[in-house]
Amino acid sequence: MGNILFYFVAMCMIWSTFALLDPITIGGVATVLAWWKYDFLKENTYCRLNECCDDRSIPGNMYELQIRLQDLFGQHIVKSQLIPALKSHLRNTRNSNKPLVISFHGTPGTGKNMVADMIANSVYTNGLQSQFVHKFMGRADFARNEEPYRYRTFIYEKVSKALRDCPRSLFIFDEVDKMPVGAFESLTSIVDYKGIVNRVDFSRAIFIFLSNTAGVEISKHLGNLMKEGVRREDTKMSNFEPTLEKAAYNMDGGLKKSSLIEAHTIDHFIPFLPLEKSHIYQCLRAEFKRYGVGPKEETLNKIANNVITYDPAYNIFVTSGCKKLDKKVAVAVYNMNL
Repeated sequence: MGNILFYFVAMCMIWSTFALLDPITIGGVATVLAWWKYDFLKENTYCRLNECCDDRSIPGNMYELQIRLQDLFGQHIVKSQLIPALKSHLRNTRNSNKPLVISFHGTPGTGKNMVADMIANSVYTNGLQSQFVHKFMGRADFARNEEPYRYRTFIYEKVSKALRDCPRSLFIFDEVDKMPVGAFESLTSIVDYKGIVNRVDFSRAIFIFLSNTAGVEISKHLGNLMKEGVRREDTKMSNFEPTLEKAAYNMDGGLKKSSLIEAHTIDHFIPFLPLEKSHIYQCLRAEFKRYGVGPKEETLNKIANNVITYDPAYNIFVTSGCKKLDKKVAVAVYNMNL
């Protein structure tokens, strides 16, 4: 009721001044008012019931993301780097000249997909179901390695259309290491320092690449640092980022020899460290908690002993991370209820 009254009073005041204006000025003012009226009515009617590209549907809730990240174990670098990167981008989109581009690297089961989903579910009211969240799967969407040119067109058209519909879109490219070399070349012109191209605002979007590339290199480097006496919790992104950028550029996958890297358009290369036995137990307890079950220690030990295998080089990093645990816990909970 307050919004409607404000709108009525404002319109009365504006129209009362029209007698003082010449016809050309009146026409211009009328056009502006028509657009303002449309946006005002849309925001207070349609967008109250449906998803729109506005703050109501895209709140960018970083506090919620911080809470969600409590279920991410063994990844202190991710937690320390991700929140500031997202906060600074979301708060300064009007002053930004480029979208936020992040590349996640690590072995399977370390949390890359989980974190990408957490971001979507925190930034958008509808989470992963939002029409402004776009997820691409390497093996499913880019199955034929011999057709990078067709995929370049596919990506460019999909991303451009999505940004025309909503400049604040999120793009998640999973299994980047399974995509053909050259698939992302068309993206460079979108994520580079331009801001607005052909009246399409590129600068407010977020791009996330997920890859197993350099997972072995991360494990090797972490293992060497720990051998030298560096505590795992004291390692920093700067210990890994140059290695990740180099590996992504030189190893097989969608980013190999990519102009995205050559043009320095990827803002953050974030390592997901290999997990250790203690992290697996943390993951197990979190999974049981989702079912509302407090497991006995013998149950945890039984599952852990069945899934844990260690890398041969250091014999402390679990090769599959937490990836196999959800179904193992589901079976254990089912047996408990028999």
